[in-house]
Amino acid sequence: MRCVAVFVGINHASASGFDNNIQLSLTLAALSIGLWWTFDRSRSGFGLGVGIAFLATVVTQLLVYNGVYQYTSPDFLYVRSWLPCIFFAGGITMGNIGRQLAMYECKVIAEKSHQE
Repeated sequence: MRCVAVFVGINHASASGFDNNIQLSLTLAALSIGLWWTFDRSRSGFGLGVGIAFLATVVTQLLVYNGVYQYTSPDFLYVRSWLPCIFFAGGITMGNIGRQLAMYECKVIAEKSHQE
């Protein structure tokens, strides 16, 4: 739950007003790395976050380039600069949720097998 709360905070911070986009991007990048460091710290989690951030940003870029979607004011190469940070934090959060669900399922299966 804390990881989800931090992700919601990062998402909310991306919508708040900063003086410039570099400050916003650096703040969100630091918060996203902090989310990974606090709740995951695994190489696979970091790789998952970076991979999701890269692929999702590329897909978003393709949608913008083809006119399916557009930004009111793009920052860098027609993409909002904070977008990869949000995707990275979302990948870490979803990975942690999946890990917790898998651990719960293993615990339930182990308890059922002991009762029989």
